[in-house]
Amino acid sequence: MFPIIDKCAEIQYQIPMHTVIETPAYLASAKDENVTEDERNEIVSFLASNPDAGDVMAGTGGARKMRFGGRGKGKSGGYRIITFYADKDIPVFLLDIYSKDTQENLSKAERNELRKILTALPQAWRESISEQVKKLRSRK
Repeated sequence: MFPIIDKCAEIQYQIPMHTVIETPAYLASAKDENVTEDERNEIVSFLASNPDAGDVMAGTGGARKMRFGGRGKGKSGGYRIITFYADKDIPVFLLDIYSKDTQENLSKAERNELRKILTALPQAWRESISEQVKKLRSRK
């Protein structure tokens, strides 16, 4: 009846999305920097599609720093966002956000502290998920 539809139907594309977690520290910093909800949503959406965005920061255990052009400024004058992405089975963690005016780079002490935390995070996350799955299975 509608043979042309069969020949011209669009292909559906699925873009893989990654889970993104806004940590309490990130949310507090976003509030302090007056980041709007729309800007936060844009950041989360971008990272869900690009979990490895940004440059790995030396000495942090894998933290990444990316730029985001918020407040009507370009990327160079906007926000700096600190994230952590370890692997496909680990969410992207939003760790901190600050404006270039507030802080240029993390101090060595801050990088060392991040390294201590981030080194243990992937395994802790996997163990937490494993425990949650066991609890769910035991309820059946």
